[in-house]
Amino acid sequence: IVAGASSVVLVGLLFFLLRRRRSSLRSRMSAKGLLSKAVGSFNVPFYPYREIEKATNGFSEKQRLGTGAYGTVYAGKFHNGEWVAIKKIRHRDTDGIEQVMNEIKLLSSVSHANLVRLLGCCIEQDEQILVYEFMPNGTLAQHLQRERGQGLPWSVRLEIAAETAHAIAHLHSALNPPIYHRDIKSSNILLDYNFKSKVADFGLSRMVSTETSHISTAPQGTPGYLDPQYHQNFHLSDKSDVYSFGVVLVEIITAMKVVDFSRNHSEVNLAALAIDKIGKGCLDDIIDPFLEPNRDAWTLSTIHKVAELAFRCLAFHRDMRPSMLEVAVELDRIRFSNDSNNYAMSPCSSMSSARSQLSTMKKHGSSINAVVPHMVIGIPTEVNGMSPQSVHERWFSEQSSPSTNGLLDNVVQ
Repeated sequence: IVAGASSVVLVGLLFFLLRRRRSSLRSRMSAKGLLSKAVGSFNVPFYPYREIEKATNGFSEKQRLGTGAYGTVYAGKFHNGEWVAIKKIRHRDTDGIEQVMNEIKLLSSVSHANLVRLLGCCIEQDEQILVYEFMPNGTLAQHLQRERGQGLPWSVRLEIAAETAHAIAHLHSALNPPIYHRDIKSSNILLDYNFKSKVADFGLSRMVSTETSHISTAPQGTPGYLDPQYHQNFHLSDKSDVYSFGVVLVEIITAMKVVDFSRNHSEVNLAALAIDKIGKGCLDDIIDPFLEPNRDAWTLSTIHKVAELAFRCLAFHRDMRPSMLEVAVELDRIRFSNDSNNYAMSPCSSMSSARSQLSTMKKHGSSINAVVPHMVIGIPTEVNGMSPQSVHERWFSEQSSPSTNGLLDNVVQ
């Protein structure tokens, strides 16, 4: 009896595994069919698998740029000497394939100097692969965190911010239907040979009707960048991208991590920290020390103006935030301005300035006068509903890919 029961269990297990394998195979074949159809519909060029394999040296670990939720990106060099970024999609459920199809659909329908270009794809050998233009200077996040280089000058940061704002504004205002990116963050801002910015990763992006102010959908994005109102009521709007970009502006000013549990509990979320410091007139406390030696009057003035703009972008209620077109215009005005306005100083900024001057005089033999934006003095500092602090709150979908668009330091000489 025992032997008979064991046989029944074994047969049942084998049947289950066989059925599961067939189901998985059908799912993958179906996903591949959907992807092939999408590629054909949008006239995306095909690359032979053999050419992709050769370009990456057999997907060599030495050419791996990064790994995200939906695949791994490699640096590739074609026979004509062209460098490209090659994303190899991980075999999983159709959710990943849907994101790939979404990216193909969107990137094949838009064109802007500051949006990354999709060059083509490969659907062979049971693989799904996307090919993008190569960004040799990695991501903005890598430079701000000193993972690459020694730090970016303020003028370069300001130009990157303005270019990125124009790219997002193009998605929101120049297209019909408009596109909400949904995952704006510094690791999705790529830098080319001349540090020109390119917005990437459209896997979560959505086309929306011009007749609606928002769409209702479960929150998706990256902790620390997510619009708190979107997280609260499931209403995704163009202002959700504005909030995320406001966080990027704070990163550009501070070079601090967006979520950092090594900071005090109330300062874990960078947006919350920035709103508190800007509201109290204490912005100097969090400005990136790398900018200290070169903080002339223009630099200091424009840093504070960008902080004012970031403060507006981070408003809890979306109706209080500017549009991305307004943000882009304001950043152009700031970076092309020649004046350096004098602002009244608050006690907090005066103290931080004094500390800064002492340190600077010891190291460089000169002093820097701190200023505080007149628009932020006296602004209420109580802020409700900050963007979720990563693991502190429940997420309705997994975190999006932490940039799969890094740079292999030794690939391009």
